[in-house]
Amino acid sequence: MPFADTSAMNAHLAEISRTVAPGAHAVLILDGAGWHGGHDLVVPENVSLLMLPPYSPELNPVENVWQYSRANWLAISVFDDYGAIVDACCAAWNLFIEQPEVITSITSRTWATVNQ
Repeated sequence: MPFADTSAMNAHLAEISRTVAPGAHAVLILDGAGWHGGHDLVVPENVSLLMLPPYSPELNPVENVWQYSRANWLAISVFDDYGAIVDACCAAWNLFIEQPEVITSITSRTWATVNQ
């Protein structure tokens, strides 16, 4: 999506809701981005939003994803145009998701586990 706004967030929440197993419930951890708590946000019944406290990047695993992506694929780069930025970010994302062990190692928190 070309914009990060309430409309995009609503589409994202609807997609998450659609993929949650029947009878299950998803908890989405969010930072303080404006579109994460807009007045027009539509939160499906099988999704709960958990807002992180302000100024707490150590609690936000996606900060590690961005740091890893910048360090490995996006650092010290000059892009010719917007399309080149999008292409580089997509390529970095595709390389990242091919490494599940890296994803687990940089986004896991020993104090945040799910007991079944």
